[in-house]
Amino acid sequence: MATFRLALIQLHISSIKSENVTRACSLIREAAAQGAKIVSLPECFNSPYGVKYFPEYAEKIPGESTQKLSEVAKECSIYLIGGSIPEEDAGKLYNTCTVFGPDGTLLAKYRKIHLFDIDVPGKITFQESKTLSPGDSFSTFDTPYCRVGLGICYDMRFAELAQIYTQRGCQLLVYPGAFNLTTGPAHWELLQRCRAVDNQVYVATASPARDDEASYVAWGHSTVVNPWGEVLAKAGTEETIVYSDIDLKKLGEIRQQIPIFRQKRSDLYAVEMKKP
Repeated sequence: MATFRLALIQLHISSIKSENVTRACSLIREAAAQGAKIVSLPECFNSPYGVKYFPEYAEKIPGESTQKLSEVAKECSIYLIGGSIPEEDAGKLYNTCTVFGPDGTLLAKYRKIHLFDIDVPGKITFQESKTLSPGDSFSTFDTPYCRVGLGICYDMRFAELAQIYTQRGCQLLVYPGAFNLTTGPAHWELLQRCRAVDNQVYVATASPARDDEASYVAWGHSTVVNPWGEVLAKAGTEETIVYSDIDLKKLGEIRQQIPIFRQKRSDLYAVEMKKP
């Protein structure tokens, strides 16, 4: 299957978890009805984004939010990338993405490995590490279309993660993410295009919709980029669903035309996995 439809749900996130989950499931059904085979929610889709919210909204996996995702994936017979939620496990909190298959089974669980700790004087200071712990493993899953690699938001800045996923055969990288009004206009699209061109893969990002009243204002602009670095689809700031038809034949053609994987100098350098 060389072509399939991808949908990114740019969800407006409120302070009421049950409303967020119900709204997400409604938009997932809408995306599936429009022919989407793989659907992604945004980072922290069931909770406001912020270190003070993570402990309050955290839940086990499986738990109430992920159970709803499992049910709607099965109902719609889709591959569902559940954005991320604050996860509690053995007294620690993680920023965690779950993936469910068309039969509702949990296919993958990815805990954000690079925590968002930044300080841009006069603009934004944020420390996920105040409440979250980092994950320590990679996560991919297979579909009838292609293998998909998972990252969350700040992970997109680390080229090595995308390179590892590409080495492992991924042709689509999905990053649920919530960049902000400082980093968003500067780097959001740039990083996606870099990762896409570097690795000759499709890159997709699913952001929350922008809420100017929130304590952390997300940039929005959920995006799909092709292996040539072209932006195929891009949302504005409002709640919406972004669709893009992913053409794996195009990916193969680009890799044939510019055969960087055959031309890498493994005698001089390497990016390697230290653990699975």
